[in-house]
Amino acid sequence: MNHETAGDASLIRIAAGDGLVVVDVQNDFLPGGALAVPGGDRVVPVLNRYLALFNERSLPIFATRDWHPANHCSFQDHGGPWPPHCVANTPGAAFAPALALPPATVVVSKGTDARKEAYSGFQGTDLAERLRATGARRLFVGGLATEFCVRATVTDAISEGFSVCLLLDAIQALEIKPGDARRSEQEMIERGAVALRWEDIA
Repeated sequence: MNHETAGDASLIRIAAGDGLVVVDVQNDFLPGGALAVPGGDRVVPVLNRYLALFNERSLPIFATRDWHPANHCSFQDHGGPWPPHCVANTPGAAFAPALALPPATVVVSKGTDARKEAYSGFQGTDLAERLRATGARRLFVGGLATEFCVRATVTDAISEGFSVCLLLDAIQALEIKPGDARRSEQEMIERGAVALRWEDIA
């Protein structure tokens, strides 16, 4: 399979055993937010198509979110690398208003312990158990930001034994260093993720 896109192979059919994981599409990571991902809002309409598809087929949908205490260790004034962001119960921590999460979406909060960083949706949460409880075996993952929370979530999903499809058209990188996005995508593919886009799905 072409690692850039699955378009030259047979279409990927969404069926029982599949689940969608939307990573950290929150106001603080969108343009104008406290830790904005450049162009981060571009993932929203694409993710909405995947959300509608999985919802129509009654397949499980999970949405992770940073849900930090105000004194979280990742914040610069507490020795971390980032400006304060996604503080629990603030507007910045809310999901993007245009993100069309169905009512049945399972929300998973991470980074809730002030002493522990958590880029992955699996770190310090029961995401793996909850996914298995739905019967999900293959995960379709998109969201923000490519080289941090998306990469960590994909890596942990593979370690947990899930198959992973990386939604290339529904991720966006901070790109602190030029090439970070491409390097992160390649790393996820090398670890076993299948890279695809909307047109590759049936």
